[in-house]
Amino acid sequence: MTRATAFVLRHRVAVVLTWALLAGAAAVGSRGLGDLLTNRFSLPGTEAERAEAILREAYGERSDGGFTLVLEGRPARELLPLARTAARRVADAVPTARVGPVRPVAPDAVAVAVPTLLEPADAKRYTDDARAAAAGTAGARVLVTGIPAVAADLDPVLAADLRRGELIAIPIALLILVFVFGTLAFVLPLLFAAAAIPTTLGGVWLLAHRMELSTYVENLVLLIGLGIAVDYSLLVVHRYREERAAGRPPEEALLRTAETAGRAVVFSGTAVAIGLSLMLALPFPFLRGFGVAGLLIPLVSIVAALTLLPALLALAGDRLDAVRLLPRPLVERRERETAFWSRLAATIMRRPVAVAAAAGALLLALAAPVLRLELTPGSNRGIPQALESVQGIDVLARTLGEGAVSPSEVLVDAGSPGGVRRPSVVAATARLVRLLRADREVAAVAVVGAAGDGRYLRLQVVGRSEYGVPASRAFVERLREEMIPAARFPAGTAVLAGGGPPSGVDFVDRTYAAFPWLVLAVLLLSYVLLLRAFRSLVLPLKAILLNLLSVGAAYGALVAFFRWGAGEPLGMIPFAEVEGWIPVFLFAMLFGLSMDYEVFLVSRMREAWDAGAPNERAVALGLARTGRLVTAAGLIMFAAFSGFVAGSIVGLQQFGAGLAVAILVDVTIVRALLVPSAMKLFGRWNWWLPARVARVVRVAPSPLAPGAAPGR
Repeated sequence: MTRATAFVLRHRVAVVLTWALLAGAAAVGSRGLGDLLTNRFSLPGTEAERAEAILREAYGERSDGGFTLVLEGRPARELLPLARTAARRVADAVPTARVGPVRPVAPDAVAVAVPTLLEPADAKRYTDDARAAAAGTAGARVLVTGIPAVAADLDPVLAADLRRGELIAIPIALLILVFVFGTLAFVLPLLFAAAAIPTTLGGVWLLAHRMELSTYVENLVLLIGLGIAVDYSLLVVHRYREERAAGRPPEEALLRTAETAGRAVVFSGTAVAIGLSLMLALPFPFLRGFGVAGLLIPLVSIVAALTLLPALLALAGDRLDAVRLLPRPLVERRERETAFWSRLAATIMRRPVAVAAAAGALLLALAAPVLRLELTPGSNRGIPQALESVQGIDVLARTLGEGAVSPSEVLVDAGSPGGVRRPSVVAATARLVRLLRADREVAAVAVVGAAGDGRYLRLQVVGRSEYGVPASRAFVERLREEMIPAARFPAGTAVLAGGGPPSGVDFVDRTYAAFPWLVLAVLLLSYVLLLRAFRSLVLPLKAILLNLLSVGAAYGALVAFFRWGAGEPLGMIPFAEVEGWIPVFLFAMLFGLSMDYEVFLVSRMREAWDAGAPNERAVALGLARTGRLVTAAGLIMFAAFSGFVAGSIVGLQQFGAGLAVAILVDVTIVRALLVPSAMKLFGRWNWWLPARVARVVRVAPSPLAPGAAPGR
């Protein structure tokens, strides 16, 4: 660290110019990034994906890539020819589209499907063309709906929600930065972010040429990049100020900062990368893309913290600090806050059992609602209901059933041409149709017909409930585990369930079959990393357990806020389920960011212990010196995440609420109360690392245990 920082200081101007050129080139190069990103959603290796392949190859359509036209306002018999004409115009306007069957859905409404071979991410681009083609139908109201239309309608809503969140979060973050820094040095985190975020997006741009990355990768990079920029800038600048206040000249102060805060940044950034890279191992491409971006941003940020920040501090650190932005009373108040952390530490040291018991009980109470957590692959109920596509769904829901837009597709593969016409297959198909029509969740069953020279037969099943609710999931389980076996298809015949509800079930099941093992891998890797960072067997285990409690509190908050309606006074939309991607993202992001704060806090405690302070004094000093920084960083992230709650999409609200609650809990209950009280109770065991283990991880041993080194 010292040699690297000395090199940076000798070439400080070149380092800053290199970062400026790199960020500028990356910003210019990645302007076309949006065109390379996609919202494609594939489920390779699942039954639903195999059914989808048959639909594409044999029937020339996808279950999720078509539009549905709903016409209402005149008697159904008069609407039927109008619907056919409108559907033909839409089919002419959308590539690979064709006109499906037209059917009355009410005395004054009809619906017609316009299936395509396009993926939803591609089909949604033709939503405006479809609506323009369908417009002008005399005497009838025409609504264009379907999965692509819903996605297209949601894009501007999502963009507006994100902008609203930024308008809330950015001013609050700037105010906190000004208050914490107190000088013009508050621009350093902004310069850090201005270099690291575009550079990371440039890396994402390069990778997007070779792999499938989600549209929302940009949002992830911005969110995590801002948080890391604030965290690392606060840590490095605060330590540099301490060293300067101790009388060290600028270069010596920067070298000392690199040895201490710089080392903490390396371990912290690696912990963040481990947490976010969890998504690399998930079974679906669009989730793996988030893992790639989550791995890039902390790695780029580590390099920026070790090169750009020291160079900027060497060039302008003292001059920036000389420009005061706060009046003297506020500066004095900040100093009183440092004294507050010292007093808090002293109070905790006097009553560690009471503090640990109270904080632990509160965390367990916050996490307890997680036992009622229910997951959904998504839901049309969780989006604004005024959208045209949702109004079309409402018409179908009142008549055909809520599952009309995303029906289940049951594909019978007889194994050879003409196989579906064999008497045994015909009889089994009839039994399956009877079982389906008798099921309480089925609103309608249509035998679409044979394809592939009679090898395949397709049944379309409309559910009474939409694809994302528990009733639909239960139906898919009955279909696959009871009804299809009970139909007794002959040997050699495969029956596959795909389409809306089965795809949702496969997504949740496959994701959460892998998730526990990936979490375990992250915990083990984090333990080894922290073992080396803290030189202790006990502290990494404590850190992991407390981080899991923070994540549990976030999950519990989602149930309380949305399922139980506790967040309704705060503008949160009551909703019974949590979208399936959210717990995975919450764990990946929170585990990394929480480790950030843990490394900052415990590294200072370790430093004091290594300098000869007793355990109680080392813990108190670490809390006093980092409490304000950790709290400020956490409040900035809390503000950033809270901006999502101002949106109108339930999934985005759930994501923001979970992150905001977890960060707030982490920097208050966990870091300020539970960590120091637990470390007081562990005593010298905190720092114990046997020589044999130390040799394996290549660090100096800490052989102290109870009874050794009196006074410590």
